[in-house]
Amino acid sequence: MTPYIAQLALSHFRSHRRTRLQFDGRPVALYGPNGAGKTNLIEAVSLLSPGRGLRRAAAEEIIRRPEAIGWKITASIEGPGLGHEIEITAEPGQPRSLSLDGKSAPQLALARLIRIVWLVPAQDRLWIEGAEGRRRFLDRMTLSFLPDHGEAVLTYEKSMRERNRLLKDDVRDPGWYRALEHQMAEAGSRIMENRAEALSRLSAAQDDTATAFPAADLSLIEVEGTPAPGRDALTEALAANRPRDLAAGRTLIGPHRSDLAATYRAKDMAAAQCSTGEQKALLISLILANARALKAETGAAPLVLLDEVAAHLDAGRRAALFDEICALGAQAWMTGTGPDLFADLDDRAQHVAVEDRDGESVARIEEASP
Repeated sequence: MTPYIAQLALSHFRSHRRTRLQFDGRPVALYGPNGAGKTNLIEAVSLLSPGRGLRRAAAEEIIRRPEAIGWKITASIEGPGLGHEIEITAEPGQPRSLSLDGKSAPQLALARLIRIVWLVPAQDRLWIEGAEGRRRFLDRMTLSFLPDHGEAVLTYEKSMRERNRLLKDDVRDPGWYRALEHQMAEAGSRIMENRAEALSRLSAAQDDTATAFPAADLSLIEVEGTPAPGRDALTEALAANRPRDLAAGRTLIGPHRSDLAATYRAKDMAAAQCSTGEQKALLISLILANARALKAETGAAPLVLLDEVAAHLDAGRRAALFDEICALGAQAWMTGTGPDLFADLDDRAQHVAVEDRDGESVARIEEASP
């Protein structure tokens, strides 16, 4: 069986003052009115992976008001040969801290424990907004395949911040730049290679399975002046571009300027030119491909978080989505406003009703949709 969350407990986490739920590995359908606290539940699950979660929220933003006494997530992970206890806490004014099986651990340790992929409504405009969101989307998928990718990104960004500081201060001495550019080039080359590997795996996963969702051809677009992956080539390019970077006060080439391009394969149409519904279907297709590729590689499907996804699909695609998830054997967490959206799942899923009671989210499990 695929690893899954067997127990999830929240304390003073956004609208949840105290919530404790137990699960058996089936998909989880969460339903309730807008503002009831459904997305807060899957946000807590997303924080069981490295990074700032599906809302990219700072620890301080998550604290339940008016108590403001800090928050805690406790989760039990179960699966074949697997049993772990995760505890994430944050006190007011302090960053998050992670405890794994009772011992302090770094955030990156979560990437080796359980894989999580997600899609949220904020990503619906992914193909028509700026490149930064598309890079984050790609890096999240890349991290699901290659847990060390996060370390390369952190190393690159840290070195780039220090280099940008020198550029803004108009430092001209090459000696100040060499070590930083070497670090950037080494980490940047790994980032580029990892992203290319992730795109290759996603393409293969889309080719292997015919679904009700359209396939997308993906490619990376590098800014002019960025060489092919290679530490030496990128080091030389950064050094050569230093005069332009000094004039701009920032680093103008490198993987932090990359963009992800997608084409609707059947229509040979850029994703940005597709209809809103087609763009959403392409995103779902990529999330499903990500999950299939992970299962093919590891033998275990990732957790799949889909916020408000059912409401944007017609009945046929909604049924196809549920069938795909059940075939994967994934513990998918899906939210919607009413139980009717998940009727096709019936007892293939656990159904969780979420409601607001006097400013506090209350969740209860119902074994079948009412």
